[in-house]
Amino acid sequence: MANVHLAGIKKHFDGVKAVDGIDLEIGDGEFLVLLGPSGSGKTTLMRLVAGLEKPTGGQIIIDGQTVNDLPPRDRGIAMVFQSYALYPHKTVFGNISFPLTVEGMPREDIRKKVEWAAGLLGIGHLLDRLPSRISGGERQRVAIARALVRRPKVLLMDEPLSNLDAKVRHTAREELKLFQREINVTTIYVTHDQAEAMGLGDRIAVMHEGTVRQVGSPYSIYNDPQNMFVAGFVGIPPMNFMEQDGVILGFRPEALLPAEALPDKDCMRLKLLVERVEDLGSHRLVYGTIGKAKVIANHSFRLNLKEGDEHEFAVCSQELRRFDPKTGERIRP
Repeated sequence: MANVHLAGIKKHFDGVKAVDGIDLEIGDGEFLVLLGPSGSGKTTLMRLVAGLEKPTGGQIIIDGQTVNDLPPRDRGIAMVFQSYALYPHKTVFGNISFPLTVEGMPREDIRKKVEWAAGLLGIGHLLDRLPSRISGGERQRVAIARALVRRPKVLLMDEPLSNLDAKVRHTAREELKLFQREINVTTIYVTHDQAEAMGLGDRIAVMHEGTVRQVGSPYSIYNDPQNMFVAGFVGIPPMNFMEQDGVILGFRPEALLPAEALPDKDCMRLKLLVERVEDLGSHRLVYGTIGKAKVIANHSFRLNLKEGDEHEFAVCSQELRRFDPKTGERIRP
């Protein structure tokens, strides 16, 4: 295990600021998720930690050692790529053992380490198979086993679940979190998928345009956003915004409830003009407008609403978030 400290990290490509002065601390054994849209700089930041890119400025410190000038193999890191990058002509054993073979490790030591990693990930019975003869979820585990076989200080993962279908991805996410807790290796995980970020991360660093806009637990990122970008990016459906008296009010779709459900609460009452209703079984999404603002309500009440209806909804005061319309930053009481 090791902690990772990023101090003022910058990376410019032909004048473009891909990463622009990031300060970040990842603790021993922590699972940190870098979350952001395409082009936010999250993969570039991971490549900088891995040593696949050289920073324009700042320091990368792993386990107390500045590693800016060290090659990837000397940083104590291992990386799992989006494509898994398995050798199709090598067996599972051959893929997992490859980094140890390159190091010239004795065969018996290699066998023990491969069996340890494969057993940890439940793929010991697959060691004689080729990658083409195993499932996508199993290939993902092979890639992780290959990364772990060298006992890295830091595990880097670049969207490793993105090639799996939705059902397998959900199962793989649960397995990955349990596995990371078991081995307790410091992990930095890149994704644009909010469900992955919320389900996996001890903390989430939300990135936008080369900067970290907020770092915190999944709960705090969702419920206590520091700015409109984080508030609007995290959450499906996203946070609703409407301007009122020179302030942007934000509230989650699940906080916008039929007024009759909140008769005696300290709430703001709002007339919603219905444009569309999606019935998803356990809950309904009501799309509509409040004044000029487009909003979505997410609730489980079985109201007979249809396009063109007007219905009173309400948002309780404690659910409202206020933002500066010029800066987008959160306005605190």
